[in-house]
Amino acid sequence: MKLIENVGKEQLQYGDSEFIRENFLIEELMVPDEILLFYTPYDRIVVGGASPINKDLKLDNYPRLLKADFFCERRELGIINIGDSGKILVDGITYDLEKYACLYLGKGTKDITFLKADSDLVPLFYLVSTSAHSIHPNVYIPKEQAIPMTIGTKEGANERTVYKYIHNDGAQSCQLVMGLTRLHPGNIWNTMPPHVHDRRSEVYFYFEVPDNQAVFHFLGEPTEIKTLITRNHQATLSPPWSIHSGAGTSAYSFIWAMGGENKDYTDMDVLSLNEIS
Repeated sequence: MKLIENVGKEQLQYGDSEFIRENFLIEELMVPDEILLFYTPYDRIVVGGASPINKDLKLDNYPRLLKADFFCERRELGIINIGDSGKILVDGITYDLEKYACLYLGKGTKDITFLKADSDLVPLFYLVSTSAHSIHPNVYIPKEQAIPMTIGTKEGANERTVYKYIHNDGAQSCQLVMGLTRLHPGNIWNTMPPHVHDRRSEVYFYFEVPDNQAVFHFLGEPTEIKTLITRNHQATLSPPWSIHSGAGTSAYSFIWAMGGENKDYTDMDVLSLNEIS
């Protein structure tokens, strides 16, 4: 597990492109037969990826950073599969995750193993974990049970369908909120106008970004906007004071996950475009 250092507003304001990428972009998450995890300073969110193709991958307790006997001793974990069908063994129970299915694992879950793939399948498990002080049951949520919501307009080039998995009206958690958004063909904006939420941090994970295409992700204070060029299977970090919005060179999908003071999906401070500079 890699520790990402805390960066403040002024550091971002004066940082060059290399500095911004190093501190706000996770460039590699999906590596065959590995679990990659990143511990962020923003509401102590852990972001990761696991791709068990030829061998089982057991989630470690990472004692140097977590100081725990097992990963979910004081944490909860959300997992969404964006690849081929895969299996996860959790405290003796095997969960089959189809593409776009989600698995919530609550505080106290001890043994988590991503099982090696069947035949030539390539499962891609995206992971987000937040600290937890209350216990909620483990829940498997197929895409069909998520609450879809189509928002945006074709005229605004941001028509998209949002699938909510872990939230107040879905799978219950201590503080983790997690879902998936797919842009409709011909649309490029994921969130416009942008917003901030001082009570939570957020992570965007971009996927289904076609080869030779990119998403221009915007971050920073509203009057000090910076740009990250992101590609397939990369994640961006958004502290509470930062906007998060992006436009692609083609349609794409992304997973959003938040942790912080509350789980209210609508708790955001939407900004007028006149406030952005």
